[in-house]
Amino acid sequence: MIMLDVKNLNKKFPHFQLSDVSFQLPQGYIMGFIGLNGAGKTTTIKSILNLISVDSGEIRIMGKSMNEHEVELKQTVGYAFGNVDFYTRSKIKTLTNVFKTFYDNWNEESYRHYIQKFKLIEDKKIAELSTGMKVKYSLVLALSHGAKLLILDEPTSGLDPAARDDLLDVFRELVQGGEISILFSTHITSDLEKCADYITYIHDGRIINSAEKEDFVDRYRLINGRVEDLDHIKDRLISYKVNSFGFTGLILTENFTPSAAFKTAIPNLEEIMIYYSKKEAAHV
Repeated sequence: MIMLDVKNLNKKFPHFQLSDVSFQLPQGYIMGFIGLNGAGKTTTIKSILNLISVDSGEIRIMGKSMNEHEVELKQTVGYAFGNVDFYTRSKIKTLTNVFKTFYDNWNEESYRHYIQKFKLIEDKKIAELSTGMKVKYSLVLALSHGAKLLILDEPTSGLDPAARDDLLDVFRELVQGGEISILFSTHITSDLEKCADYITYIHDGRIINSAEKEDFVDRYRLINGRVEDLDHIKDRLISYKVNSFGFTGLILTENFTPSAAFKTAIPNLEEIMIYYSKKEAAHV
C-alpha cells in the first residue's frame, strides 16, 4: 500500500515556489527527504499536513484525500521535530494530559511503554530536557495515538553523533513491523545513508529525483579528469569544480560513456546535493 502519495503540489510565494512536487512513500519504509535549507522541505511538509493551502495538487494518505478526510487522517499521522518549543515550563505529564485529549485512539499502555523505553521522567519540565529527549518525547506522543505515518522534520539537528545514532536505531525498529512509515526530512545525509529505504531530493522547489536509495545514488557518477579534457564532457555535467589536480564533476550515469581519460566513483548523498547546488537550474 502507498502510505503517502503527493501529487503535483504547487504553491507560489513572492520569492519561492513549489513546482509540481510529486513522490510516493510505500507502507513500512523510511523515506529520506533531502535538500538544502530553503529548498522547500518544510513547505512541502506543511502542505502535507494541510497547515498551508496549496495552489494546486493533492495529498493522499492511505488512499484518502487529506482535503476531504483531514480530521480522520490526522488521527493516524504523527509529527516530530527537532525541538519542543511550547509550554516549556510544563512538566511532561501535564503536557501529555492536554495532548491526549485530541486523539480518539490514545493508548495509555503504549505511552507508558515508550516513556520507559526512552527513559523519560514525567516530572521533568520540557525546558529541562536535552534536545535528544525532546525529540524522543515528540515520538512518544506520536506513537501513543497509533500513528501509522510519522513525519519527522529535522529531528536529529543539533544532536551529537551518539544521540543521533540512538534515534536512528529507534526509527529502524519502528518500521520493522511493516505498518509504520516514516518521512524523514534532514540535511544530515549521513543519517539517511544508515537508515533510509527511499530518497526524495528537492532542489529549488522541484523534485530532482525520488527512488529507492541504491537506485537514487546509482543514477549519478563523480568524474575526475584533467582540465584539458574538461571541454569534451562539461556540457553533459550537472556541475563541476576545478582544482590544481584537474576537475571533478557530477554526471547522470546514462550520460557518461566510459573513457580512459576519466576516472569515476559513486557519489554519496551529500556530494549529489553539493553539485546540484552549484547549478542554478537543475534539469533531469
